[in-house]
Amino acid sequence: MINIAVIGAGRMGQIYCHNVAKNEHCKLVYVVSRTLESASKLAHKYQANACTEVSVAINNEAIDAIIIASPTPTHLDIVTMAAKAGKAVFCEKPIDLEIHRVDQCLQTLAQYPIPFMLGFNRRFDPQISQLRQAVLAGDVGDLHMLLLTSRDPCPPPVNYLQSSGGYFIDSTVHDIDLMCWISQELPLEVMATGSCLVDPKIGELGDIDTSMTMMLMPSGAICHVNNSRRSVYGFDQRIEAFGSKGMLQTQNQHQHSLLSYSSDQTKMASPLEYFFLERYEQSYRIIIDEFIEAVQNKTSIECNQFDGRNALAIALACHRSVKERKAIAPVYC
Repeated sequence: MINIAVIGAGRMGQIYCHNVAKNEHCKLVYVVSRTLESASKLAHKYQANACTEVSVAINNEAIDAIIIASPTPTHLDIVTMAAKAGKAVFCEKPIDLEIHRVDQCLQTLAQYPIPFMLGFNRRFDPQISQLRQAVLAGDVGDLHMLLLTSRDPCPPPVNYLQSSGGYFIDSTVHDIDLMCWISQELPLEVMATGSCLVDPKIGELGDIDTSMTMMLMPSGAICHVNNSRRSVYGFDQRIEAFGSKGMLQTQNQHQHSLLSYSSDQTKMASPLEYFFLERYEQSYRIIIDEFIEAVQNKTSIECNQFDGRNALAIALACHRSVKERKAIAPVYC
């Protein structure tokens, strides 16, 4: 039985507590939050302990693993504390917004080797995982193009965006990780362009809400990512892999699969899943199950600190490309 402490009682903390509680191989022992009220409310729901001090949970000898779902600026310090205490760590993305601080984390994890997993949950979506397996099996032959569409139904609050690190780090980074994971390559260079077309307040922050990114891979394959902060028809999530032997596609998920037939049309009678919590609900459960299994059986971890570092390097290169209007070569570790 793996004893777990969840750090953070917000939206993601609630998701992780729920999924930990559903796994029979672990037990939620602590919920930690800056406010005792929010920690207690969530802890009570799952018969766990509540506290406001991260060190109390990490230094408890009964705790085997930490799940970090607190604000991004706290991630590095918590990872460092947990690593020194010998606790396994699952950390929401990103490790940090700055590459030199992520490098500090890599150094810490090299000095104190612990099981470490980063929360790129979309890898664990069954549909996306199946597409990748087919690509690696050669179903499309040589990969020529990889196209990813990711459009949110609406932008997050401006106060969130102020500390998000910008569109590429906050949102596109998921597509970047999938692109590298599916292709098994890191781009030589990226060329990105972006605009503020959805909310002028986002532009006032120096950020964008609409973007297109092209990436050239060492094999010669070309990857394309398009993003928007506003998709009026729901959470638009599609991937296409095109190669010398054919094409693979993942389709959008609807709230149900009912089709409507009439004398003049046939249509899907259900809207798309609204946002990421609904669309990727299954992947959030699977990624925690995989983490717990890896800790319990001491097996290799999917989505590690190096994946996070490379994805951040590419996201920063995208940001530079928009600002400088030229192709940028990411700097990898």
